Amino acid sequence: MRYQWLILICALFSGLTAHYFWQKRDPNARHAPYYPMQILEYGEDVIDLFDTADPRIRVVYFGYTQCPDVCPTSLAILSSALDNLSETQRQNVWPIFITLDPERDTATKTKEYASYFKAGITGLVGTVEQTTELANKYGVLYLKTKMPESKLEYTIDHNSYFYILQPNGNIIKKVAHTLNVQLLTQEINDVLISQKR
Repeated sequence: MRYQWLILICALFSGLTAHYFWQKRDPNARHAPYYPMQILEYGEDVIDLFDTADPRIRVVYFGYTQCPDVCPTSLAILSSALDNLSETQRQNVWPIFITLDPERDTATKTKEYASYFKAGITGLVGTVEQTTELANKYGVLYLKTKMPESKLEYTIDHNSYFYILQPNGNIIKKVAHTLNVQLLTQEINDVLISQKR
């Protein structure tokens, strides 16, 4: 009987404590809305990355707009690979750049950055949570590294792959960073052929 009273007192204390903190919470505090990881910003628009009504394969590259070397090189390679495809082939490919730095890269900035390399490359940005979800889904490794003596304040270290996806987001092929335009062209072409079977 004594233990039952002890349990009751503990439960009452826990309830009062929770009630106190609930009353003390900031009534103006707002929880950030949750968005599915594939609903991303494109300039002033919103795009569903996994919209199956769009039958094109996705060729996705993850990076960030202030990347000093790997990202611009990779997007230039992607642009050249797309130029190597026939017009019909290009119509079946959706090239995409997704930033890993949503804290600095606005939707407009990301859109303009991607289109600088080729008008057809779509630059997308999500929330920090969406970025983490997408990175985890495809095995994108990235790390925010502080640079206290730089005006940039931090950099994003990341691996470099081209992810070729089905319209529903399932991965078809992962192509490692390459400076060989012909190799990337062939990889994309092989996927286009396989999708017709």
